Amino acid sequence: VGPVNPKAIEEYQEVSERAADMTAQRDDLIKAEDDLAKIIDELLSGMRSTFAERFAQINDHFVSIFKELFGGGRAELRFEEGDILEAGIEIAAEPPGKKLQQLSLLSGGERALTAIALLFAMIKINPSPVCLLDEIDAPLDEANAVRFAQYLKKIEKTQFMVITHRKPTMSACNALYGVTMEERGVSRMVSVQI
Repeated sequence: VGPVNPKAIEEYQEVSERAADMTAQRDDLIKAEDDLAKIIDELLSGMRSTFAERFAQINDHFVSIFKELFGGGRAELRFEEGDILEAGIEIAAEPPGKKLQQLSLLSGGERALTAIALLFAMIKINPSPVCLLDEIDAPLDEANAVRFAQYLKKIEKTQFMVITHRKPTMSACNALYGVTMEERGVSRMVSVQI
């Protein structure tokens, strides 16, 4: 059968200890994997509940702000099918005199005002100290630009910097800053405190 290995007992003990260490490491890894899976499940569960709660709050504010900006109508946010963390969000809007439809079917001004209502709903949930709006009122007609400007003045916790050419929005501002070009190629800053 072959020669006898006089170190067989020592080698067996070394291999046995090494196997025991590797088994313990494997058991630790399996336990760590289970612990991580539990933590991930808890985090996802918390994220789902927090997201659903915030989404409901945003939807509530969106409904009321939409009515105020449009002077009536109704709107809502809904989840598409599937897990709320991965599902799309559908925006349905019904301006006064129209039927409830998806955002893509509205006119450019109606889409802009609906998006503004959604923006203000999110700001209401988590107000930012400063918000920069660049030509957000450009697609609005005169009546909706007036409603936008009036609503803008109502928001107290956020200071807005608005880049605009619309008179209703400029009339709602506390201070105006502009750039004029009296001579070709020479710009000058102008400011007015209202």
